[in-house]
Amino acid sequence: MTTLSVLGTGWSFPVSPYPATGSLLTAAGPEKVRQAMEIILDTEPGERVMRPSFGCGLRRFLMKPNTVATRALIQHDVALALTTWEPRVRVTSVEVTPGEDPALVYISVSYVHVRDSRPGNLVYPFYLE
Repeated sequence: MTTLSVLGTGWSFPVSPYPATGSLLTAAGPEKVRQAMEIILDTEPGERVMRPSFGCGLRRFLMKPNTVATRALIQHDVALALTTWEPRVRVTSVEVTPGEDPALVYISVSYVHVRDSRPGNLVYPFYLE
């Protein structure tokens, strides 16, 4: 079994066509898992009709101050959402650090692919304003 067959193949996110042929772009393996994690972070619970609890809910932190307490809540919610909704990875750490802009936080996720023990990381910039 190859890593690609274990981690999956599917439409690339965002969904877009190849310019020449019009067929849809695809992603596979670790890239597909990374895109799935970004979808989880981008989705607000209640957005998906058939899966109302899917998502992370980061939008509830909009207009909140960039404090240690806010960053701790974001860290908790991200870890919980990824652990719940992405079974292909085991989250090893989530760090939320302030950015150079007072409204910016960087969400750094370190994880290990469950099937092949390959480490990975994702840095997700999120603006509080």
